[in-house]
Amino acid sequence: MLLTACGANSIASSAGDDTSTAQRPAGATKGTIGVILPETATSARWEAFDKPFLVKALAAQGYAANVENAQGDVQKFANLADGMIASKVKALIIASPNAKVGAVVQAKAQRAGIPTVDYDRLNSGGHTKYYVSFDNVRVGELQARALADALKDKPGAQVIQIEGAPDENNAVLFHSGQLKVLQPLYDKGTLKLVRDQFTLGWDNQLGGKEFEQILTANKGRVDGVIAANDGMAGAVITVLKKNRLNGSVPVTGQDATLSGLQSILRGDQLMTVFKAVKLEADAAAQLAADLASGHAATADAYAEQTTVDPVTKAKIKSVLLTPQAVGKNQVKQVVDQGYVSAEQLCAADLVKICSKLGIS
Repeated sequence: MLLTACGANSIASSAGDDTSTAQRPAGATKGTIGVILPETATSARWEAFDKPFLVKALAAQGYAANVENAQGDVQKFANLADGMIASKVKALIIASPNAKVGAVVQAKAQRAGIPTVDYDRLNSGGHTKYYVSFDNVRVGELQARALADALKDKPGAQVIQIEGAPDENNAVLFHSGQLKVLQPLYDKGTLKLVRDQFTLGWDNQLGGKEFEQILTANKGRVDGVIAANDGMAGAVITVLKKNRLNGSVPVTGQDATLSGLQSILRGDQLMTVFKAVKLEADAAAQLAADLASGHAATADAYAEQTTVDPVTKAKIKSVLLTPQAVGKNQVKQVVDQGYVSAEQLCAADLVKICSKLGIS
């Protein structure tokens, strides 16, 4: 999980074994499927959870996994893809740093006869026929509904929105879901939007800096914050602490990270959105395996939902999983599913609240 200090991340995972020796399991006889993950700077989920879950899921399908991480470097992402295409992987699962490089990689793979699956992030304007993610509009709706409920007794409550990267499709979808709930409230004056700010590169520190500037310009007044994920929430909470506002201003999040869950238990964060990464990895592995084996009809039947590419307007066969809102009373569910351990979660100052909530 993420450990966030104004956006800094480190891994504290209970997700599985070291994957460096698990990428080519003995039972994998059908060939190799390539996986390229985007980065670790803004979210440690990719190495802590996606990587081991994908390796295990692909092994269960009979394939070895060549998993690499581009570390946010677009050129490295392209180079990794070139290497995998040259080595004739059977399929590519990609979560790209941005849609442009993702589309380029898809075109190269397509020319080489290698099927691709967009993983977690849709490469708008690209060439893939398959996409696996969560219902990201729903993620935004969950965040907005939680905030609206928290502010229902404060007519005209002032809201600041700190979003993800403006050129990343998921961030756009989160934002769309949020506005489905919040825009009518802004229009009625039930809530007041102070500012809606996207953050380049999902940079948590930049998000915190932007939030502080908005807060200062608004003379230190804020009643609620939409933060797109737990990293952004952590940066916002750091600023709120400086201004002695933490705990009194509800802040949303996403990803059910260790630090986010701890902030919820401490009362500094209102909620997060839990996305069971194992289900996402399993779905991507099944799709990729079907395509690698030449079973396109099976893949089509499995990816029964549809996503419209906002650039090309193409209909992309999709598996869109259901996210879950997590407040203080739902934290135990995340622990029970093994995404964070009680030992990790229940720091010294949280032992009593963990005990009260039955987390052990």
